[in-house]
Amino acid sequence: MSLPLFIDDSPSLIEFTRIYLALFYTFVAGFYTYRIIYMSRTEKENIVFPGVKYCASWWNHTAFKFFRALIWLVCVLRVFVPSLDNYLGLFTSLNDWPGVMFGNVLLTAGFALSMLVHFNMASLWRSGVDPNGPRELKTKGLYQFSRNPMYLGVIAAQIGFFLALPSLFSLICLVVGVAAIYRQTLVEEKHLTESFTVEYKQYSQVVPRWF
Repeated sequence: MSLPLFIDDSPSLIEFTRIYLALFYTFVAGFYTYRIIYMSRTEKENIVFPGVKYCASWWNHTAFKFFRALIWLVCVLRVFVPSLDNYLGLFTSLNDWPGVMFGNVLLTAGFALSMLVHFNMASLWRSGVDPNGPRELKTKGLYQFSRNPMYLGVIAAQIGFFLALPSLFSLICLVVGVAAIYRQTLVEEKHLTESFTVEYKQYSQVVPRWF
């Protein structure tokens, strides 16, 4: 008797994902909180720049921060209150194998890419647009292939979150997140063009915005 190629154990996968998402976003929140505190103390200067209140960068930063906190809260609450799923607008036809599994993988890979870029930038990393920076134009490493590799990782992770928890809630988070990232990209490109007029123009002609 032949064995099936794979076992479709969707209920167990969904319950695993419920716990995984809570742990994952708790780790992400802790990681960036620690990094911001650590870098602020190491660099002895502010590294978070949301921008002037109500400017484009401020709205992007606020929207992203709000939805990031909301996602974390919802994912943690789902572990203790499973019935919360009834209010998220689940897309039941998508909430099974292999979509959920692929979502978990893409979520993890996207965050891993963002972390790789984050550590590669080292002391150059800033949250938002530093009006007095950056000190140099980053064009090496992954920046040879994309002008925004960190944002690519964040977008991939956001798509992964939607697949891991296919729902109206995660779809709204995806749309708002991608819109905020795109708008922030335009803000940062404008700043880099003003800071490195010739260099950034040459760089942008060779390397694509995304991939």
